[in-house]
Amino acid sequence: MTATADAEAAANELMPLADYLGSVLRRLRALPPLDLDLTQAHGNVLAADVIAPHPFPAFDQAAIDGYAARWEDLASAGRIGSHPSSLPKFDNKSRTVRLNVVGDLGAASWRPVRLTPGTCFSVAAGAPLPIGADVVVPVHWTDQGMAAVEILHAPKRGSGVRRAGEEISVGQVLARAGTYVSPPMVATFAASGIGHVMVRPSPRVVVVATGDELVDVGRPSQPGQVVDANSHALTAAAVEAGALAYRIGICDDDPEGLRGLLEDQTLRADLIITTGGTGTGPGDMLRRVLSRPGTGRGTVDFTDVALSPGTSLGFGTVGGEEVPVVCLPGEPGAALIGFEVLAWPVIQLLAGAEPVFRHSVKAHLLETVSSPGGLREFRPAHVAERRGGGYTVQPLAGGPYTLSGLSEANGLLVLGERVTTAAAGSTVDVLLLDRRR
Repeated sequence: MTATADAEAAANELMPLADYLGSVLRRLRALPPLDLDLTQAHGNVLAADVIAPHPFPAFDQAAIDGYAARWEDLASAGRIGSHPSSLPKFDNKSRTVRLNVVGDLGAASWRPVRLTPGTCFSVAAGAPLPIGADVVVPVHWTDQGMAAVEILHAPKRGSGVRRAGEEISVGQVLARAGTYVSPPMVATFAASGIGHVMVRPSPRVVVVATGDELVDVGRPSQPGQVVDANSHALTAAAVEAGALAYRIGICDDDPEGLRGLLEDQTLRADLIITTGGTGTGPGDMLRRVLSRPGTGRGTVDFTDVALSPGTSLGFGTVGGEEVPVVCLPGEPGAALIGFEVLAWPVIQLLAGAEPVFRHSVKAHLLETVSSPGGLREFRPAHVAERRGGGYTVQPLAGGPYTLSGLSEANGLLVLGERVTTAAAGSTVDVLLLDRRR
């Protein structure tokens, strides 16, 4: 049997990634909803549809600064003298219309007023519209008179006017459950009279790096020591996923210390992410400790998944509250890929977001790449939009150099288990990474 055949045979014993993710996500439920103030709700996911209780605008109002008038009084107005070239041109018979200005209305005006034929009101944008008014003439289409005004051009009926409920009507669905609350959405809710909304809270995520060999950042690695890059990177990744993330730091390979630390963190966490110790080597303490059942403490299942890089992943619960825990590999590139594949959808599900996976697109591959048979490979890549539509994707460093590739990537090239070579020019799947660049 060839080396390639041996590798494929070994890969066939691994659980397909889709099956593994399905088994994990079916065990989770979104966090219980909270009633939050609008400002606090920003960035969270709605737990219920939001219905408009009031119209917006709440009353007929001027949309621009100008003069509120009856269109019938302006129908004969035209263009005379020097005026902006954007206006329609009229012949020499065109004339102005003169109206008496009977008052001024600002946004704070509240007394109802009525127009009579041949009169108008000077109005500011947002001011209540006088009864009978059906047009607001822009200031620059007039001589800007105070006691009386000459209208140089007649707008269309309804121009410059916003009617009550024109933008939002009572009972209108403003946003569906599962939608992230954005700043414009906050403004929409507030404008329609909503001060609080039901949302899923942002998951509280605790990140722990394990291993006797780990040392804190600020010094280079040396034999017997490895700088802890993972807990910093995974904390940042959890924040990017929308979580409230807390880095605990390094935990030595002490079984009781590890158990105690994780159980303590269940008091503040909706999800615990660990990195390191997921393999079966002599130093992989985490797998041995967490896969051992404990009374009322939950257990973690470690599974060899058909994933490249990093085949060993863990998922289960810890502590009396049975807080979910995701266990990722210790190699930095594999840990970050594992986060994208497993931890990202877990965080989205807890937050009530839909969909739970990152957005994917089909892209035109610019360079031929090889992939390990039997494994679903996630390879760093740079995605760009093509003129005329569609995307192109340029593979970046993968394999042992995945970390370097990820630092430049805005997407992940996905190569299926049956793919050993993807030729330049072929169409491939790409997960889009939102790096806010």
